[in-house]
Formats: sequence, C-alpha cells, structure tokens
Amino acid sequence: MLTNVAVAVVNGVAPFELGIFCEVFGTDRSAAGLPRYEFAVCAVEDNPLPTGDGHFGLTLPYGPERLEEADLICLPADRQAPVRTYPEPLLAALNRAVDRGARVLSVCSGAFMLGAAGLLDGRRCTTHWMHAPALRSRFPRALVDPDVLYVDEGPVITSAGTASGIDACLHLVRQEQGAEVANTIARRMVVPPHRDGGQAQYVRRPLPRTSCDTVGGVLGWMARHLDEEITVEQLAERAHMSPRTFARRFLQETGTTPYQWVLRQRVLLAQELLETTDETVDAVAGRCGFGNAAALRHHFLRTLGTTPNAFRRTFRGPGAAVA
Repeated sequence: MLTNVAVAVVNGVAPFELGIFCEVFGTDRSAAGLPRYEFAVCAVEDNPLPTGDGHFGLTLPYGPERLEEADLICLPADRQAPVRTYPEPLLAALNRAVDRGARVLSVCSGAFMLGAAGLLDGRRCTTHWMHAPALRSRFPRALVDPDVLYVDEGPVITSAGTASGIDACLHLVRQEQGAEVANTIARRMVVPPHRDGGQAQYVRRPLPRTSCDTVGGVLGWMARHLDEEITVEQLAERAHMSPRTFARRFLQETGTTPYQWVLRQRVLLAQELLETTDETVDAVAGRCGFGNAAALRHHFLRTLGTTPNAFRRTFRGPGAAVA
C-alpha cells in the first residue's frame, strides 16, 4: 500500500516537476476523506542546493537516508541529466528500494537517474521526446519509447514531459487507492482524471486546416454515451468528416483508435461503479456498454489483470457485494 513518499532532489532540479510530486502526494487532503501520505523532499547532493533555472536555491529538511523508508521514490527532472553523473548513494538507494518492493517514478529527464542505477536495463521506458535519443544512447539496454506519455513496468514508472508526470502520478494513485481517490485529486488539481499512458506525447504532423470540427468536440459525447453502441460512422457524422478522415485525425490527436479509446473509458467507468455502488457486475456491465458480465470480466482481465469482483473487494473490502 502506498503511504510513504520521498522525492530525491539533485542539484539542478527542475522546480516545476518537483512541484508535481509536492502537489499530488505532499498536499494533506485528509479532511476531504482522502489518504494522507508521509511525504518528504530529500536533498541527495548539496543542501542547500541550486535549482536548474538558477533563480533560487532550496534548503531541504531531509537527506538521502530518508529514501530508505519510502514506498515510492519520486525523481523530478534534472536540467543537466543527459550529460551528468549521479552520486552512488542515490543509485544504491534506488536499487535497494526496488529490491524491497518499493516503486520508483520519474518525470521527464528524471529517467536518467533510473538508467544510471541500471533500473531501465531490459525495461520499456520513456522520457520527454527531446531527451529520448540521449537516453537511448547513454543506456542502450533500455527500451526507450519516445511516443507515449508514461510507462508502468512493475516497480519502475517513467513519464514524459510535465503534464504526463501528473498523469503517471494519478495512474499510480488509481492503482493503489482506486479510481475515486484519483478522480478526486484530479478534480482538486483541475486536470483530466485519466490519460492512457500509450497516448502520443505530441502530434507528429501539423493537422491541415479545415472548416470541420476537430475530434475533440466528439470526445465528450462519446464519454456520455458509453452504454450505447458507438461506431466510427456515427462519430464521423457528428464531426462532419468522412469515416476515413475521422479515424485518421482521431489517431493523430489522441494516439489511439476510437475503439480503444471507448474501451478504456468503459473500463474506467466500470472501476468507478464497482468502487462506489453496490450494483451487480451484470448491471455495471450494462451501464458501461459491455452488455454482460462475461464481456466485462474479459476486458477487465486484459486491461487490469484482475476480475471485477476481485477489484471490488480490493477497494471496498471483503464484505463488498459480488456477482
């Protein structure tokens, strides 16, 4: 269970990315019924230390020893990451953390610390697309994917730019504390509650100018009609495009297909309903557009690696309604 979070801060840390971890895990929201994390920001080099933008320095209350008790160690971006080395005590602490079952999560160039610790060897990972060639060159055994928002490889989670760091944090909260907690934190932060890690970091090609609505105008309608059959033809008509053009633009703008987008939203809705209602699995399946419990179980297993009943028991306790 995620309860204890530490941020490892090196000289030249990027302040904005450091702030992501402070906002998601360091803000006490227990008065609203949300989990409170034991949270610490730790200097692992100098203390006080300079930030990457050079506008101010930081004096932090903890040193590297605080990393030893963390369930999660967070690694913010570092402006000098592609060319610098990291202190051996930090790299050793990261390896000990993974060995004892803790998780590590990087934002942007924070992935270079994981690479230096050997934790990206043989693992799929990501970083900001600008740093991806350097990460791949410096750590050739890392399986670098520059086209995604974040990658969850067991104990190691890597994310791309600033906003995707928020996505990765909320993804982890959703895994550990459930959809309702993640959604509430997202609502407080005024950010989307979920973006798939496989979504594209950016649109590779500028979209041609058009007098038609973009696919973004259709996403809200899709989310409100998850219990209905949704076809590309329907969506294309709403977007005033041909089906072929709509499918192409949807992929360019979201990084996935309409079918996969709808499927993931249906699973997310099912998670929320299983956590917050006593409806049967059959009823939940109907409200989410899966039709029946068997279909819901199939997609739950493929997406989350668990069954709806097991998921419900995890987040609502052994006395939760099943069937």
